[in-house]
Amino acid sequence: MSEKPDQTPYTYEHAGVSIAAGNALVKAIAPLVRATARPGADAEIGGFGGFFDPRAAGYKDPLLVAANDGVGTKVKLAIDHDRHDAIGIDLVAMCVNDLIVQGAEPLFFLDYFATGQLVNGVATRVVAGIAEGCRIAGCALIGGETAEMPGMYQPGDYDLAGFCVGAVERGEQLTGEAVAEGDVLLGLASSGVHSNGYSLVRRLAADKGWRMDRPALFDADRLLIDHLIAPTRIYVRSLMPFVRPMAGKPAPIHALAHITGGGLLENIPRVLPKGLHAHVDADAWEQPRLMAFLQAQGHIEPGEMARTFNCGIGMVLAVAEDDVAALTTGLIAAGETVHRIGDLRAGPRGCTVAGSAEAWSARAPWSATHHA
Repeated sequence: MSEKPDQTPYTYEHAGVSIAAGNALVKAIAPLVRATARPGADAEIGGFGGFFDPRAAGYKDPLLVAANDGVGTKVKLAIDHDRHDAIGIDLVAMCVNDLIVQGAEPLFFLDYFATGQLVNGVATRVVAGIAEGCRIAGCALIGGETAEMPGMYQPGDYDLAGFCVGAVERGEQLTGEAVAEGDVLLGLASSGVHSNGYSLVRRLAADKGWRMDRPALFDADRLLIDHLIAPTRIYVRSLMPFVRPMAGKPAPIHALAHITGGGLLENIPRVLPKGLHAHVDADAWEQPRLMAFLQAQGHIEPGEMARTFNCGIGMVLAVAEDDVAALTTGLIAAGETVHRIGDLRAGPRGCTVAGSAEAWSARAPWSATHHA
């Protein structure tokens, strides 16, 4: 006698997707989202889209500027070591720092969180970090997408993407047209590795057997994982006053380069016109101990360091000599650490980083040239 076929009704949850968990997440993050409200956006969630009113934000004839990015394999480091609270700040930073280099004020942000199975405790911590990043940058978190996709990710894994829109009044955008021979390069200190180079960091960690839960070899007061997971610095608020014309005078910053993937060598030339070459002096700032540790552990050649990591400089400014003193004073007052790291000279568009071995704690020779 044949058995009766199983007639149990299927639900979405049978396939591994919990609508209830998704609804619970929306309810949990609603206060976090509301905390990012700003003129132009009420930062409420739950609709099919988010509105933003540029006029309410004070703009008369704005150009909109958009950027999107992710956090890369730093997410894996956060997952493996249960450090989910600040990875959202990285996500926001990678987008808003790309907007400020155009002279644009970040206005609103949307996120994409994808996972195999939604764990609300983790997702809420991630979104809390995104909301904190938006608060730091002064933009509203007006929406996002949570995708639960069984079979697409290993248990516990997730990935992130961020999307940000900013605005700048027509004619006030930073285009690099003002960049000139003789301009000084100022570097703003980074907060660590930021969000690039983590595939190499993780490879070193695996090959060298690093104990992430122990104090770093270069800092007995702080765990190695805390150094490596430190969020990307957001430079928006400190730079905003200096990327717009002031008292009828042109903006004192001629160009900005966000030091992300490609390091100093690849990113500085992106904002230079043809015929100008950036000369960066490695003696001008002390390599952070974390960077020296990475270089020494991997026997990384100086040129590889300069095109993989930020080497302690997260943002580079091109400014006229006459504006250096006032700009430096203003940025320090805004909380930045400022280094005079080089200048612009006639030559093929590119970047040369050079300096003595004593400039770097790793004692490695430092000389690398790249032409873009």
